[in-house]
Amino acid sequence: MDHTIEISGLTKDYGDSRGLFDVDLTVEPGQVFGLVGINGSGKSTMIRHLMGFLHPQSGRCSIQGMDCWRRAAELKRSIGYVPGEIAFPDVKTGFDFFNLQAGYFGKRDQSRLHDLIDRFRLDASAPLKRMSKGMKQKTAIVAAFMTTAPILILDEGTTGLDPLMQKVFTDLVREEKANGRTMFMSSHMFDELEASCDRVAFLKRGRVIEVVDMSQFNGDEPVKEYKIEFNQPQDYLAFLSRPFSVSRRQEHLNQVSVQVADLAVADLFAALADLDVRFITQVPRTLARHFIQKYYETEGHPHV
Repeated sequence: MDHTIEISGLTKDYGDSRGLFDVDLTVEPGQVFGLVGINGSGKSTMIRHLMGFLHPQSGRCSIQGMDCWRRAAELKRSIGYVPGEIAFPDVKTGFDFFNLQAGYFGKRDQSRLHDLIDRFRLDASAPLKRMSKGMKQKTAIVAAFMTTAPILILDEGTTGLDPLMQKVFTDLVREEKANGRTMFMSSHMFDELEASCDRVAFLKRGRVIEVVDMSQFNGDEPVKEYKIEFNQPQDYLAFLSRPFSVSRRQEHLNQVSVQVADLAVADLFAALADLDVRFITQVPRTLARHFIQKYYETEGHPHV
């Protein structure tokens, strides 16, 4: 299968561990690919390379087989884009901006535009310069999704949106995924990524530290984590002597977390039957928790 987006050895070094370093990523046709990292990790730098705004020091990135730097003007006609920092051209209203976008993409049918305006509760007749941050974000989202571009690149698409509009955005992403559009989106909203992405890359100080398949977080994984707390320290110590995979210990609380296969849950409860247990709970596996654990593991710290 040909990759819709391919990043190979991409490097842009700004000094002081800022930039991107030897990044390799691929996105397949029709996938929603997420990018997550703390502020300054390089998310926007990567997206600006994909949009052809930045030239890599080494490596390359391509979309639909075309080099993002050399074929930038051509590629922009097949990409809907929400920038991380929104700056509109010198036009008066949202409608003026949408008409400009429609002309650029050769789009004459206005039904899609008006549907999006209604869904995001956007007053497109308002002057662009007087719009709030949230209104500007809605305008940028509508402009990107109103096109028939097969690829959408979204840099922190829900920034400035209230929770209701964040859900509208996530629902829209899922609809467009079902329609076969390929999307590359950065976000710091883990719920948003969990709800819409096929794969997510963790970015730390300009390096990809892991790419996860989101099917790992659908609750069907065969191995689950359980947190157990004991009333007495001797029971805590007794349990530690038993053959379970321990992922975390908190001796001061008499707490232990273990990884247990579904087929071995009966063995776990049998081992606990003669111990004084205060509580046992299954720990849900979430993208946010996995990211935080992975982040601190690469720092040499134990699980959190």
